[in-house]
Amino acid sequence: MNGWDIRGSAASERWFSVLKGVSVRLTKGLWERVSLGCGIALLGASSLVWASGVHANPLNHDPLVREAYEHFYNLDYPGAVERFEHFRAEHPGDPQATALLLNAVVFQELYRLDMLDTTFYANDGFLTGRHATTEDPKTRDRILGLAEEAVREADWRLGKNPNDIDALYARGWTRSLKCTYVAMVERAYGAGFRLATKAKDDEVRVLALDPEYVDAKLVAGIYEYVVGALPWPFKLLIGFAGITGSKAHGLEMLNDAANRGGITRVEARTVIALFLRREARYKEAIEEVRTLKDLYPRDFLFWLEEANLRKDDGEGMRAVAAYQEILIKSAKPGYFAEARLELAYFGLGDALRGQRHFGEAAKAYEDAAWTKNVGPELKIRSLLAAGECRDANGEREAAVKDYQGAIAAGPETSRADTARKHLRNAYRGN
Repeated sequence: MNGWDIRGSAASERWFSVLKGVSVRLTKGLWERVSLGCGIALLGASSLVWASGVHANPLNHDPLVREAYEHFYNLDYPGAVERFEHFRAEHPGDPQATALLLNAVVFQELYRLDMLDTTFYANDGFLTGRHATTEDPKTRDRILGLAEEAVREADWRLGKNPNDIDALYARGWTRSLKCTYVAMVERAYGAGFRLATKAKDDEVRVLALDPEYVDAKLVAGIYEYVVGALPWPFKLLIGFAGITGSKAHGLEMLNDAANRGGITRVEARTVIALFLRREARYKEAIEEVRTLKDLYPRDFLFWLEEANLRKDDGEGMRAVAAYQEILIKSAKPGYFAEARLELAYFGLGDALRGQRHFGEAAKAYEDAAWTKNVGPELKIRSLLAAGECRDANGEREAAVKDYQGAIAAGPETSRADTARKHLRNAYRGN
């Protein structure tokens, strides 16, 4: 789909209350896209490289921070969390130290939940459907606790100096990380939108005080792009609420962050690739991802994203080969810190299905579903897709078994509803 289309959303009727002055709130569709946009945008790692003249928090230069990020880059989240915990202990009360730890904890949890595969967000089914996500209460409490503490630490410093740029930046980054969690895991889009707006406001304030604090352009640029990508009728409506955005300006900010940012270079390239993908500009997105993959050749997610993009670009068996190469690399001890093989198997299933190799696709989907520690949402998606491929291949008995497995894995989900329909009537698509 091109853009962030919210046409047809029942919640769009709420705009009439906006125009009447009853309340200044956004439609559910806009809540979803802005909060989710900020969340997905942070799926990458951070690159600790500074361009000449660019300003950033001096703590980002600390050798322990660099060492922690090396583990983060390679998806060794336990190693990163351990080092950021030590760094925070050395800098009590500093919101940037707390935000660094929060960043690692949030993405460790998203990776555990199989939520760092961008195919999950490539269409609006993520936004509108009912899903199975097993939220860990202890991790949730830790994430929310760290976020509250970082904001409190930043507020204390801002109370003493309202123009404390490092504190403003840390607060905005913290709010965007909390937005990432509540939008992607809890799907609390109203809260996510409010956090995204506050995060953007903080980063815009940073840039007003110091235009060379380039890292602040990440969150501000995402917000600009997402709002600017809405259809014109909705942009006109939200303009009455004082909400504006520009795709061109958003991309300009993101490109600056990608080229000159201190700790946001990789995030900026990651989100540029995501936006290019949503605009079906797959070859440009592939080039962005290959740049990241060259920088961090043992980052499993960059390998996966290149394969995903080749699949979406219609490269057929070349995409199949890309997924198979990931599985081969993963078999080498220590090549990836923690490869989530279920994501590669699922992508392989999609690629094979696109080539009408239904039997092989079903097997790949089933491998994804039964991989150890697979997240519940991906398990349901995999078994439903496997059943459809079995039906397409004339294997009704095997299809029924897969549909039953999908229902058992998430009986209250939208995909379970689809599986029940296929139990009544065999799937006839491809």
